[in-house]
Amino acid sequence: MSGVNRTRSGRPGVADGRAGVAGGRPGAVGGRPGAVVGRPGAVGANLPAMRSHNSALVLDLLRTAGEDGISRLELAERTGLTPQAVSKITARLREDGLAVEAGRRASTGGKPATVLRLVPDAGHAVGIQLDRDELRAVLVDLDGTVVAERREAVDLGAGSDAVLGAVVELAGELAERGGDTLLGVGVGAPGPLDHSHGVLHRVTGFPEWDGFPLRDALAERLGVPVVVDKDSNAAALGLAVGGEGGSFACLLLGTGLGAGLVIGDTVHRGARTGAGEFGHQVVQLDGPPCHCGNRGCIEALCLAAVARGDVAEAARVLGVGAANLAGLLDIDLVLLGGRTIAAAPEPFVRGVAAVLDERARREGGLGTTVPVRLAPGGDRGVAEGAAQLLLAPLFGRADG
Repeated sequence: MSGVNRTRSGRPGVADGRAGVAGGRPGAVGGRPGAVVGRPGAVGANLPAMRSHNSALVLDLLRTAGEDGISRLELAERTGLTPQAVSKITARLREDGLAVEAGRRASTGGKPATVLRLVPDAGHAVGIQLDRDELRAVLVDLDGTVVAERREAVDLGAGSDAVLGAVVELAGELAERGGDTLLGVGVGAPGPLDHSHGVLHRVTGFPEWDGFPLRDALAERLGVPVVVDKDSNAAALGLAVGGEGGSFACLLLGTGLGAGLVIGDTVHRGARTGAGEFGHQVVQLDGPPCHCGNRGCIEALCLAAVARGDVAEAARVLGVGAANLAGLLDIDLVLLGGRTIAAAPEPFVRGVAAVLDERARREGGLGTTVPVRLAPGGDRGVAEGAAQLLLAPLFGRADG
């Protein structure tokens, strides 16, 4: 696997150069002392990263096999690796505490096959959604299960010291649960931002955050690796890791409006993490002003309709934007998320679907209605996806 380096013990650690990981400063490997969120001087550990792409493939198959497990022979067949290579990889995973034997499976011929399964609590990540008025945080184990969560109000306009202090406190509470298996912290924040360097740009309504190095500032305070991405990208990554395949758009409507794009099973961020700034496409030239400086943006129109209680109109406007996106990218699916949609899911799904269906009918034989569904995970989808910013690379997903 690309992006791993060796620790002094000879085991691989988190790569210094991996995009999104601050300064390459993981906690200690193999139980050596290291900094843990909110607990100065406490013992912490960074899960040993994979030595190769092949190891990541095996680990991912263990993850998807679940409690039933998978045999070494099946691993060899599904990866194309030799049985000898699989044996070496699984032995190393067992040594690192990532895999364990889970009994034997009856065989149609020969001796019963030993099956292996992932050890989910061998590693954890904290995922945080930093919204304009709220923090939501989850602690997630290796197979993506949420084992703890917290939420509290926050004012993004209160200044960086207050906001970072709240993030550190919330992350620290969850880090206590993760103990020495904590991999790091992923943050999904309002865009636009620079994912590669973890720097915020002009967050709509909060221009004072422009240029703020959120990733490095948090990593300095937390003492663990930090990855920062747009909230919509984090949500889309979580859906893709969770099994949503193909090409789809995850539209998030909350205090703002954005889109996470997955093209060919990979999160599409664009050259400058600018892809998915969905809310600021202008659909009404003489429309109401938006905080971004334009007039008639989808975000401004949607939020105004929601504020006056006209959910049907908000859904119609959202549907127009979704139809434009579907026509431009020829995606397979539109998923709707965010807390505003979670408060009235059926009207939004129905309204957006109606606009897409109408466009497909106008296009005649060339048009196929793009299905619209509610994104699973409810209003914690961003926080769960933010945790996958740390976990996904361990399973071979470079877009984490």
